[in-house]
Amino acid sequence: MILTRDEIKKYLTLLDTLPEGSPEIEKINTLLQVDKRERCKLNFMPFVRQMWSAFIPGKHHTIMAEAFERVARGELKRLIINMPPRHTKSEFASYLFPSWFLGLYPEKKIIQTAHTAELAVGFGRKVRNLVNTPEYQEIFPTKLSADSKAAGRWNTHKGGDYFAIGVGGAVTGKGADVLIIDDPHSEQEAMQGSPQVYERVFEWYNSGPRQRLQPGGSIVIVMTRWSKKDLTGQILSTAAKKELDEWEVIELPALLPSNKPLWPEFWKQDELEAIKAELPVGKWEAQYQQNPTSEEGAIIKRDMWKIWDGDRPPQVDYIIQSWDTAFEKNNRSDYSACTTWGVFYRDIDGIEVANIIVLDAYKERLEFPELKRQAYDMWKEWSPDTLIVEKKAAGAPLIYELRRMGIPIAEYTPSKGSDKIARVNAISDLFASGMVWRPEKKWADELVEEMASFPNGDHDDLVDSTSQALLRFRQGGFIQLSSDEEDKMFVPRKAAYY
Repeated sequence: MILTRDEIKKYLTLLDTLPEGSPEIEKINTLLQVDKRERCKLNFMPFVRQMWSAFIPGKHHTIMAEAFERVARGELKRLIINMPPRHTKSEFASYLFPSWFLGLYPEKKIIQTAHTAELAVGFGRKVRNLVNTPEYQEIFPTKLSADSKAAGRWNTHKGGDYFAIGVGGAVTGKGADVLIIDDPHSEQEAMQGSPQVYERVFEWYNSGPRQRLQPGGSIVIVMTRWSKKDLTGQILSTAAKKELDEWEVIELPALLPSNKPLWPEFWKQDELEAIKAELPVGKWEAQYQQNPTSEEGAIIKRDMWKIWDGDRPPQVDYIIQSWDTAFEKNNRSDYSACTTWGVFYRDIDGIEVANIIVLDAYKERLEFPELKRQAYDMWKEWSPDTLIVEKKAAGAPLIYELRRMGIPIAEYTPSKGSDKIARVNAISDLFASGMVWRPEKKWADELVEEMASFPNGDHDDLVDSTSQALLRFRQGGFIQLSSDEEDKMFVPRKAAYY
């Protein structure tokens, strides 16, 4: 039986007025204790307040609590919560929620994971210790079995099971009614920026914990975002492509669209603004705003491109076509991508200033015969003055085949230490100076979006093709910035293509 607020207030007033030793005092205290117990069983937030005296509630806690309650009732099977650091992510998801769940269902099984085994076992220790407290026992009758001593592996008296494991660990022989994944990526791994780091976690999730779910079981993932390729990103991408599990995703940014804090009771706006000022933009957007593909973290932003409004491109003096090739056609490979660029001149205060415009952009997953045919067709269509092919993957045999057909090829091999990010940084000044143009075409939109998502996007094939071409324009002296050193200008032969 749940008492109303008015009833609770009435009983508390009675306790203050009843004489000491009155038999009604014990009856009222028992009634209030039963009410407290029932409230804690029915809803997660009363349980949190009862177990955590120093708890500072925020609106986001209510959102999380309601989602956890639906998981416990079996109404929500797949839940992802993305939220910033230091907003009680682990306290709620990996400490209080499993404690509450095992109180309601002492016969069920939980697998708890974190990016290290030490951290996961630490959660297990906190849950186990809480279950043993008098405060917990006043609400739930759940007890530990007599032989449950290990912090990361213990059982309840009703046969329930708690098992803690770090990412990469084995879960053979264990099952889960609820699988909880708390921050599967460590900061050290994420700082490497390597897709392989995220791929390893995703493969472990698919081959390990995901396979241990009991019929009707639920998965709860609570994490800070790092990249579009992190566990949240890969799970949602795979689910959308293969029409698999339907996930409910709750995204909680540290600063709301109103620029007010998510948790103003704890985090003041000026404190969050100070963190924002200290962190690199990309890190702030990913970790604190749950937006790893934010354009603010991009090297080439959308508004850096100049829009060409004409129906036809300008007359160009030199054309470069650039290919970035993949290995083979399959669902896991990159695309093969080609961009075609031209140099044209604009009159600025009586001076002819060189600019660059993208004339075409193309990408597709192609097997080698298709790639060779497409490369020939595009060369024939544009008759570029220079055709660049990166000598990697299918690029090496493509260079050989095109040369056999009498097409001159400029091989491109990145210099040692020149990674993708460094190459894009090397051309970013051209965009920032307003010298790079694009038409309002769908294929151009795709190029702009891929550039804007780099280096955190799913694909960078058009990015690689672009950096190859624009670096060649700069190195050949076709286009210069005022910040460049004075070099002898290379004068290209005249050509006009549309």
